[in-house]
Amino acid sequence: MADPQRKWVSEDVVTCSYLLLYIALSSGQIFFNKWVLSSKDINFPYPLGLTLLHMVFSSILCFVLTKVLKIMKVEEGMTLDIYMSSVIPIGAMFAMTLWLGNTAYLYISVSFAQMLKAIMPVAVFILGVAAGLEVMSCRMLLIMSVISFGVLVASYGEININWVGVVYQMGGVVGEALRLIFMEILVKRKGLKLNPISVMYYVSPCSALCLLIPWIFLEKPKMDEQRTWSFHPLILTLNSLCTFALNLSVFLVIQHTSALTIRVAGVVKDWVVVLLSALLFADTKLTLINLFGYAIAIAGVAAYNNHKLKKAASPESSDESQPTQSIPLIPSTNSNN
Repeated sequence: MADPQRKWVSEDVVTCSYLLLYIALSSGQIFFNKWVLSSKDINFPYPLGLTLLHMVFSSILCFVLTKVLKIMKVEEGMTLDIYMSSVIPIGAMFAMTLWLGNTAYLYISVSFAQMLKAIMPVAVFILGVAAGLEVMSCRMLLIMSVISFGVLVASYGEININWVGVVYQMGGVVGEALRLIFMEILVKRKGLKLNPISVMYYVSPCSALCLLIPWIFLEKPKMDEQRTWSFHPLILTLNSLCTFALNLSVFLVIQHTSALTIRVAGVVKDWVVVLLSALLFADTKLTLINLFGYAIAIAGVAAYNNHKLKKAASPESSDESQPTQSIPLIPSTNSNN
């Protein structure tokens, strides 16, 4: 009797440890990116370059872990047609999401950026309806209205609002919504299901290439002109390593918990980021209107997640597709991730 109970307690502790690791890494990565981009000590205000570095680092590590050391396995079934029609659009949208999301940190506070991200389900639903993946209903319309109203109230309570940052952040939200739509098409219509490490293996090189071209024209000339190539390689390497560790933590959480658990953990992480940013960054000034609006939006997000999980668990639905955190969000570096 004692042995099964001890085993259950041990598994419970391991699960909680993975969840705490995910929340810590996801929150920490957002703050780490903000510090690297805005700190005068680091002197690296290049969000496009930072995102490109993350993708190159991820591509190399994925190759080493799966093909050289063979610690992890890349799932089979990828064809040239699927790669061209699905993976490339996913990689392009992922690159857009991380680039614009990280750029937003140069103009708005971390907490306000996190509040704006709550509008994500609305963007996903609207694009899903347009793509024929979602069906408009009174319930979903109500949920979308609640989320939109909450974000609107949170924005109204923002003291130092910068519309340039808002545009960048909303652009990142649209990019992430499109990525999720392409992911759902990849799973439902192409019949291919990939674990997070497989997604990283296929998508990271494509995203790196999509980022390299604009970086050459937009940021490389500035870096050459300002002679900022003498950046801190150790800090940037550690930043990239933390990004990869975040993706691996998502892989572990998905293996040991359910989709519901990781989505709840994502909500907890969002609140941690909002509240801690007020303590860590001088540009964050939270108001009661901010928090009230964000609470309304999060309630709508919780209702949306609950609806999606019930739909996925219904008999006519197929197995649960990849959770939205499969590529955080960055996240990941943008950490939606």
